[in-house]
Amino acid sequence: MRHFLRDDDLTSAEQRAVLARGLALKADRFAETPFVGPRTVAVIFDKSSTRTRVSFAVGIADLGGSPLVIDAASSQMGRGEPISDTAKVLSSMCSMIVWRTFGQERLDQMAASSAVPVVNALTDQFHPCQILADLLTIAEVKGGLSPEGPALAGRSFAYLGDGANNMAASYLVGGALAGMEVRIGCPESHSPRPDVVARAAEIAESTGGSVLVTTDPAEAVAGIDAVATDTWASMGFEEAGHAAEGVLKPYQVTSQLMDLGNQAVFMHCLPAYREHEVTSEVIDGPASVVWQEAENRLHAQKGLMAWLMDPEQIAG
Repeated sequence: MRHFLRDDDLTSAEQRAVLARGLALKADRFAETPFVGPRTVAVIFDKSSTRTRVSFAVGIADLGGSPLVIDAASSQMGRGEPISDTAKVLSSMCSMIVWRTFGQERLDQMAASSAVPVVNALTDQFHPCQILADLLTIAEVKGGLSPEGPALAGRSFAYLGDGANNMAASYLVGGALAGMEVRIGCPESHSPRPDVVARAAEIAESTGGSVLVTTDPAEAVAGIDAVATDTWASMGFEEAGHAAEGVLKPYQVTSQLMDLGNQAVFMHCLPAYREHEVTSEVIDGPASVVWQEAENRLHAQKGLMAWLMDPEQIAG
């Protein structure tokens, strides 16, 4: 049995296999039904959600299953039931557990006591399902599709803004797994965690990718294939995000910065706050692929869930 708690829970080859499955399911939406029965998948939310909630619910139904969407605050978890107890109960009735929560350690505790695969639908530290969707999108718009999955080695990707958040961490690790050149443009005060940078650099050595963290936004986007950003006020950290707007303002994605790229496309995990982390001209302009990216959450996550439910992964 396998879990997907952070990006490097997959190898580079496994990441390609998951994305290949997602692409196949995008072309033939009901080709796989690992949850036929229907079998139930618990989808738990400690935080608000639109794209994650809809894409997992629709994806589980497409795969033949029944999504059980749980608001954690209204469950016994909200009253302090131990995570390990919840995991044992849910995994005795459900075929998979998907959880959007706060600290990564909570997800680790769930996985340690679960008899079924656990999937990270976002934590404060990582957002790996979003990166799968983004990699699929880059392959579609920049080329690199093949039956074996997206071939993204040699492509370049830049993230601008809060380098200390979960999106930057997953871009570093997930992009390195894909063999990409990953650049993070951020103020020194909002740099990625050193252990995450070190892990991404270690992975890049084996995949032919590279990692760069710079305080110069122009250096981050020069000649780049894709540029992404995220809200400056992440869920649970809104007060700190608003306080940092002055420091982050030079990293706002503008047309001038986009012009420094190699016909770069613009990406955002959404929701976006126009005229803050990105200008309206960019997100609503011809370089923006945010809606295609949002739809690809459905296809990438279906590929992941089908892969995790493959008898070979269950046996492992």
